Amino acid sequence: MFKALMVERDGDGPATSAIREISEDDLPEAEVLVAVDYTTVNYKDGLCMSPNGGGLVRKYPHVPGIDFAGTVEASSDDRYKAGDKVVLTGWRVGEAHWGGYAQKARVKADWLVPLPDGLTPRQAMAVGTAGFTAMLAVMALEDHGLKPGHGPVLVTGAAGGVGSVATAILSNLGYEVAAVTGRPETESYLKDLGATTIVPREEINETVKRPLESETWAGCVDAVGGDMLARVLGQMKYGASVSAVGLAGGAKLPATVVPFLLRGVNLLGIDSVMQPYENRLRAWERVAKDLPMDKLEEMMVEAKMSDLPGLCEDILKGQVKGRVVADVNA
Repeated sequence: MFKALMVERDGDGPATSAIREISEDDLPEAEVLVAVDYTTVNYKDGLCMSPNGGGLVRKYPHVPGIDFAGTVEASSDDRYKAGDKVVLTGWRVGEAHWGGYAQKARVKADWLVPLPDGLTPRQAMAVGTAGFTAMLAVMALEDHGLKPGHGPVLVTGAAGGVGSVATAILSNLGYEVAAVTGRPETESYLKDLGATTIVPREEINETVKRPLESETWAGCVDAVGGDMLARVLGQMKYGASVSAVGLAGGAKLPATVVPFLLRGVNLLGIDSVMQPYENRLRAWERVAKDLPMDKLEEMMVEAKMSDLPGLCEDILKGQVKGRVVADVNA
């Protein structure tokens, strides 16, 4: 028997959560059984724990947790054997498939990646889905020609999970980082992560008045979307790229084709859910190489499984800063 945070729902009533003891027989069928060491708290986890499942939960009872790192206990797939350290993000784990808010998880072998040398399970979850997405975003910018010295790189939603890690990665790689935040209390935190400049959110998030403004940014990791993304597109340098990873500001894009036609701006959509194995492995290897672990510690808060319900409520209220790592065995 082992502990799991179960979300249950009776008919159309509100979902409720409680820590319960379950057995391996209760887990979904799949090839690899993993002893989970750490998981994280993400916005999607908060939605899955909400009274209506946030529109994400397919079936109850449900175990949230959209990522985890741990040790293989058993595998029917030759790629993994007992004792292997692994990490999982994406594939709708914690939404359509039971996730990491349990001391054990059973998942498909295709969804896993070997934990790279130099990363512990705790560190991998300090990175988590948000940091993995941030690395995919940085890789996409560099694949489209961005190099240090080209000019300042903008990071929107910089105090959040994706933005925090993107700021730390870019700074460590030698980029000049302009971090956008609407929370003055996070300015010193972002400076500690390596931000060169703090940009108040209201300076970026004004209504778009002209399709093109002064060429300012050599690249951008946008974790907000909506009006802010539209405004940023008009401020990009010629041929620059924007890695768009979030929809917090809405799915609509009130922009024109002008930045794309007259400045050759590239809009790169980053989806961390169903990345090919090679991309996932490359991203995690880059994380182990390029993300400074001292900065990782600065952005991390550690929690226990019993803390998860309250933290999921807080993240929906915008009250969580940086990365929250949960030790499910504590």
